[in-house]
Amino acid sequence: MKALFISADGFEDLELLVPFYRLKEAGLDIDVASAQSGAIKGKHGYEISVNRALDSVNPDEYGLLVLPGGKAPQKVRQEPKALEIARSFFERKKPVAAICHGPQILISAGVIRGRRATCYKEVAGELREAGVQYEDSPVVVDGNLVTSREPADLPDFLRETLKLIGM
Repeated sequence: MKALFISADGFEDLELLVPFYRLKEAGLDIDVASAQSGAIKGKHGYEISVNRALDSVNPDEYGLLVLPGGKAPQKVRQEPKALEIARSFFERKKPVAAICHGPQILISAGVIRGRRATCYKEVAGELREAGVQYEDSPVVVDGNLVTSREPADLPDFLRETLKLIGM
């Protein structure tokens, strides 16, 4: 199975790197896509190589979409191609895992109204305004969607993400 991570500069380092390496350890092939090429830099200084231009991504090639948090989702949600990819995953009921500010991308894509989800506390109001049933829990699973609040929730987030993809 292939996983697609979409992010940008300012990502929360743990929320991208821990899932990246845990899913790689589980045997998934992973692409990191962004609007910029080269590498993206986390808010704590870690970098990760971007190996796919956002515009070149074909969502049909992937079985899982991962949306890390931090400041990156504020940039990603302004990219029409990122929103198109998110919509494609929801239309096909493919697994999507979003943590912290990651659900902001799903709000902008218009795909989570009426769903249950969690997020970083500062985003909770925006989630509610978007018609989402917000739950302040370490992890919320609603169909094909797994959401979590913050780095401390990563064990729950990854356990449920791996379950969702049958691992």
